[in-house]
Amino acid sequence: MISSSPRLVPVTPDTFDAVCAVRVHPAQEHLVSPVMKSLAEAYVHGDTAWPRAIVDGDEVVGFVMAFLDIVWDPAKDPDHRRSGLWRLNIAAGHQGRGYGRFAVEAVTEEIRRRGGTQVYVSWKAAENSPEPFYLGLGFRRTGELSGDEPVGVLDLT
Repeated sequence: MISSSPRLVPVTPDTFDAVCAVRVHPAQEHLVSPVMKSLAEAYVHGDTAWPRAIVDGDEVVGFVMAFLDIVWDPAKDPDHRRSGLWRLNIAAGHQGRGYGRFAVEAVTEEIRRRGGTQVYVSWKAAENSPEPFYLGLGFRRTGELSGDEPVGVLDLT
């Protein structure tokens, strides 16, 4: 499915325009923020955001951003930290080729490399929700909500 050797690379001045040009399928636009918003959030949350371009050959095919070691609910437990998948945008013309799975697995490996034992994700519960995709990768619902989004977790042990 994937044409060559996909990889995650930092977003740089050389890749910025191509990364910002990533657009998901129109039926998914209500499910995920545009890359530009994600990059602004990465700037604001520079200590915990891990934004990466998904590149295959010389082509940017998507964008993924992880959150690393954030305090999950400071009012409840200021010492409880989590890491996980914050955003995943695969360009409409590149969907169904394994890039999403690759990106989730690469983020999972980065979190494992940093000593994490779980990976979290949330999704919008709406038409065309990515919930089946995440559950198919082994995530399970926690019963929690992040805002109005269900939360899933993948155990790395």
